[in-house]
Amino acid sequence: MTRVALDVTAIPPRVTGAGVYVERLADALRRRDDVDLVLVTRENDAERWRACGEVEAVAPASRPARLAWEQLSAPSVARRVNAQVWHGPHYTLPVRTSRPTVVTIHDLTFFDHPEHHERVKVPVFRTMIRLAARRADALVCVSARTAARLQELLDVRGRVVVAPHGVDHERFRPDGDTDADLAALAGAGIRPPYLAYLGTIEPRKNVPGLVRAFARVREAHPDLRLVLAGLPGWGTAEVDRIVGAAGLADGVDRPGYLDDALLAPFLRRAAAVVYPAFDEGFGLPVLEGLACGAVVVTSAGTVMEDVAGGAALLAPPGDDVALATTILRAIAGGPAVADLRARGPEVASTYTWDAAAEVHAGLYRSLAHH
Repeated sequence: MTRVALDVTAIPPRVTGAGVYVERLADALRRRDDVDLVLVTRENDAERWRACGEVEAVAPASRPARLAWEQLSAPSVARRVNAQVWHGPHYTLPVRTSRPTVVTIHDLTFFDHPEHHERVKVPVFRTMIRLAARRADALVCVSARTAARLQELLDVRGRVVVAPHGVDHERFRPDGDTDADLAALAGAGIRPPYLAYLGTIEPRKNVPGLVRAFARVREAHPDLRLVLAGLPGWGTAEVDRIVGAAGLADGVDRPGYLDDALLAPFLRRAAAVVYPAFDEGFGLPVLEGLACGAVVVTSAGTVMEDVAGGAALLAPPGDDVALATTILRAIAGGPAVADLRARGPEVASTYTWDAAAEVHAGLYRSLAHH
């Protein structure tokens, strides 16, 4: 059995993307008999992790203090808990630890598209990703595309392993109870017909482009609504400005962060799930939409196209007119769209969190016994 310290100190209470990966990975590793997991948490964030293993609630809550703690104190924590491997699942690692280290790289947009991130974060994460490339014994990438880009951009000294995200097929499935779904959605103020967007509202997700495309779509479908579900990131003022300028205040809903129980109903009952991001490391909402049997519209030439495996409709990223046309195809239905809805769950079935955990566990084992 390999004893692994998993650093969950960067994971916020309301998880998206990378946070979902860490939570689901921890849960899948918990069920294995070859990994002994120690979860290193913030001092105020122990309770939600206790079900996944032993907890060390030692890190400060604020981000600057936490980054300093990682370099100064995490190595002694690794020694104290007798960890054989330290895993930093969110880009960073303690540089001076004597334990083998694994770092997860979710995407390289801090290098390729710095304009999509808050300016203060870009130099910090560029520095930490460069350090991880040089110092980590292994780097886990969430897609083959991310792995290839990592090796193009940086001097990578450690092993690179691809471990795609999974999806919880018990929850994200096409055959939910219609009445129960609609009742749950109504409680959140969501009623069909609607287009579903799921994700943090931030520049790289191209939400402004989605709003502009929706303005065109709504000319033909005046009863259709656009539901932007997710946390407000930075750049939401631009979305609000475009909604106002397009006269869409009565057609765009912002329910905020949806609880886990609402996610599958939200995706299942949508006229279409639209995820028009410019660039991602993986694009988990696309996979979840496919698993729910939704017709998914996403960005051509990106990792989301790779994940969709031919089961989604595609539009060039940043082309509002093409996006509107593709959404209209999605909601028009017909045999081609019905075929996509049927193929989505088949494509999604190959992605599981247990498969992701298998890759991680094998990596931990090889590092611990090297």
